[in-house]
Amino acid sequence: MKVQADLLSLSRSSLYYQPVQASAQEVAIKHRIDEIYTQYPFYGSRRITVQLQREGIGINRKAVQRRMREMGISGICPGPNLSKRRMELTAKGRRSDMEHRVYPYLLGDIISSYPNHVWGIDITYIRLRGGWMYLVAILDWFSRYVVSWELDQRLEMGFVLAAVERALVKGRPAIWNSDQGSHFTSPQYIQRLEDAGVQISMDGKGRAIDNVFTERLWRTIKYEEVYLKDYTSPREARQNLGSYIEFYNHERPHQSLDYQTPARIYLGEETCFHRSRRGVLLPVQLRA
Repeated sequence: MKVQADLLSLSRSSLYYQPVQASAQEVAIKHRIDEIYTQYPFYGSRRITVQLQREGIGINRKAVQRRMREMGISGICPGPNLSKRRMELTAKGRRSDMEHRVYPYLLGDIISSYPNHVWGIDITYIRLRGGWMYLVAILDWFSRYVVSWELDQRLEMGFVLAAVERALVKGRPAIWNSDQGSHFTSPQYIQRLEDAGVQISMDGKGRAIDNVFTERLWRTIKYEEVYLKDYTSPREARQNLGSYIEFYNHERPHQSLDYQTPARIYLGEETCFHRSRRGVLLPVQLRA
């Protein structure tokens, strides 16, 4: 172990580190934050703190903010400086963009009108009996079809890039939308989308409904699957979520799709629709 640590320039003590299991109280608080946020995604840390205190949970806003950061969530109503790019001072005292790039929101006057027109990507918190995981999904906005997804126990780049790669095997959207989180402004993520030739769009300041389709997906998954079960392990969560997403794509009728399934719209298995400017679905003839 000492030789390997020396070769990799690592501290040998770090090789023996055993992560501390989260306490039952910590798990319960995060699960409750997730429930409140799923029901009221416009709630920020202030309102969530007030709600928890009303329920008799002794917690302050700073503790709620820390947990929300760990969970990768924030209220959809943007706070100050949301759309400002990260900056740093150069050696000459000038300001320049850091490596994380931010792109403008491209969908202000655009309504997704055909499959692979607009895709959205987002990450959400998935609770387990004694912990939690993170789910990333890529959604076709027109058909509501989940193009790809991935589940992991850590908020690291690997599982996001894995979902991106699988999605790009299935198709190429004209526009790819996300929030301005660190995963979606990272050089690896941006470079992969640029290599694929897609237009990158990011939710902007003052745009609380930019990611509304993915927010609806999270609510559906949690109320119809996650909250009805008590996953005991990551393996169980992965198996059950995989089965549910398959059901969501291929069997569950959607009211917004005239009660057809996302797969039938996305894959063109049956009648497809054109979404009008008012959001109404009108039948159209698919081209071969």
